[in-house]
Amino acid sequence: MNFADRYGPWAVVAGASEGTGRAFARQIAALGLPCILIARREAPLAALAAEIKAESGVDCVVASVDLAAPDAFERIVAAVGSREVGLFVSNAGADPHGDHFLDRGIQDWIDLAQRNTMVTLRCCHHFAEPMRTRGKGGILLVNSGACYGGASFMATYAASKAFTLCFAEGLWAELHTQGVDVLTLVLGRTDTPAFRKMLADKGQPVPDQVASAAEVAAMGLERLPHGPVHNWGVADDVAGFAPNSAAARRERILMVDRISSQIFGSRP
Repeated sequence: MNFADRYGPWAVVAGASEGTGRAFARQIAALGLPCILIARREAPLAALAAEIKAESGVDCVVASVDLAAPDAFERIVAAVGSREVGLFVSNAGADPHGDHFLDRGIQDWIDLAQRNTMVTLRCCHHFAEPMRTRGKGGILLVNSGACYGGASFMATYAASKAFTLCFAEGLWAELHTQGVDVLTLVLGRTDTPAFRKMLADKGQPVPDQVASAAEVAAMGLERLPHGPVHNWGVADDVAGFAPNSAAARRERILMVDRISSQIFGSRP
């Protein structure tokens, strides 16, 4: 199957207004798949939809949704309506604060956790079940190298990204034999407006070596069939900035899955 057949007829891109989400939407549309573009700010989404129409001739749907809001999931489902979704890309989830846990009010961290974990969890449950029934589809969860351990200035952020890592691995183990691809794309420093704003707020320059959003999106779509983990800029069998390689994690997941199936029983 080509890309549109495998992941169509619609894609949902959450966090599509700028950066890697914007790049994902443009590249997915260029492969023939219309997108439902989700983000808080409507104006950038409308501009992106017009740009995609001019570039690829593909009509996209836009929906202004604050992904940290308690009703975010319900509003995403309403925006999708009866459209059949074969690809879900969760791209929202940057840390706009870069502060110690106790130096901000708790609501800031609750909002971050809501956006990065609960909305993703509910969307994956909602969109993956029909994919499993159809025997095809894809889920791509954009992640951060912070997923591999906590650190000062990003306790909640790192914890939410560790959730994404383990969740994607478990979901891949459950779905990869049923035709549904799952990948968490673990990024290093990536040149996005959110990253630049945080650096500017802290009075820091943009580092010399940062990945471009277009490169990141292209690699994510390329590696989607080869989940569950891809570490940006690192070969599959090399650990790089991670504790172990993506290949080693894949083998461990399969081993644990075999043991778990003996205990809990496998799906008929």
